[in-house]
Amino acid sequence: MIDWDDVRYFLAVAREGSVRAAAERLKVNHSTVLRRIAALEARLGAHMFEKLPSGYRLTDAGEQVMEFAAQMETSSNQLETRVFGRDQSIRGVLRVTLAPLLATHLLMPDFAEFARVYPEVEMEILSIEGPVNLTNREADVAIRVVYDHNSLPPNLYGLQGPELFGGVYMSGPLLAAWRSGARDRIRWIVKDSYLPDWARDGEVRTTGVPVRTTYADAQIAAVRQGLGMTTLPCFVGDADKLLVRVPGTALHRHGTLWLLTQGETRKTKRVRLFTEFVSRRLAAYVPLLAGLAGPGD
Repeated sequence: MIDWDDVRYFLAVAREGSVRAAAERLKVNHSTVLRRIAALEARLGAHMFEKLPSGYRLTDAGEQVMEFAAQMETSSNQLETRVFGRDQSIRGVLRVTLAPLLATHLLMPDFAEFARVYPEVEMEILSIEGPVNLTNREADVAIRVVYDHNSLPPNLYGLQGPELFGGVYMSGPLLAAWRSGARDRIRWIVKDSYLPDWARDGEVRTTGVPVRTTYADAQIAAVRQGLGMTTLPCFVGDADKLLVRVPGTALHRHGTLWLLTQGETRKTKRVRLFTEFVSRRLAAYVPLLAGLAGPGD
């Protein structure tokens, strides 16, 4: 009999293209992945992968196994999700995924309060930028910024939250220097080399030589230090007493916050309690999220 765990490791390598990436995704070490792949190959009597300088490529046998492995994964996920949906116990794991800024600058105090109210819930907070597959049970709840509700996957259940706005910010001392007649043009601080068109208008003269950062925390630290100006969500920029809005710039709607769950998963008691709890908290944050609270409030 084929071990489903061996198939799961096979799928990870096939999709990621390398053993190292598969190990990171599965949160295991490199040798565990190799051992599982070897076990599957021994069981089936064929090599699943060809190792190339660019990574791992499926052999003809691997291509054939891939189709059936995906079917096994779908059946396993459906079974797990259906059983999980019948779980009416508060005790257990609750996996929540959201962007790092939402976790660190907005909702972490609320997560802490939820944990105090429901101490039997074991929370796993996946604070990452990229999407997480709810259907495959990589998370139970996703808190996402959705730009178009028509783009929401039809298999997910959603609670719509407040709209999210952003603005252009700089440090207070940098703005004071500009108002006092400093001649130096202000640099843009851009994350991943991206500057949205809506941010370009304003009274402050800017230079074409930007400062680039990879992570949001570095972006915020750079603008606090007076390195330049940048775009931030209002719940970050307005809540930071070291930052001010750049004169002549307008707020921009980023999208709408949604609490998303998979159809069967949402029936689980701890998932239901969590989504209702966070939904109430988000409603209280409407002025801050919309940029109506005002800088420093």
